Amino acid sequence: MLDILNRIMGRGNSASGSKSIAKKRLQLVLVQDRTNITPDVLEALKNDLLEAIGRHLEIDKEAMDVSISKEDDQVAIIANIPVLNCPRSMVQG
Repeated sequence: MLDILNRIMGRGNSASGSKSIAKKRLQLVLVQDRTNITPDVLEALKNDLLEAIGRHLEIDKEAMDVSISKEDDQVAIIANIPVLNCPRSMVQG
């Protein structure tokens, strides 16, 4: 029973969760190395995104995730930014 509760609460398989996090971090380090984007530059980009989007929407800054992806010759900055609230003036209808 405790095992089921741990899985529901996201506490189960901490080893596989840690493995996944470590793999994601390694991929990010490798992409940063290949694109010459330093962690400081990535952090500055993240802060700029927070500032710009935060002027218009209420966002969850703690849950925000910014990463770099590289496929073939193209590099993409991927931002997952949860929106908590959208002002009525921005909603159509």
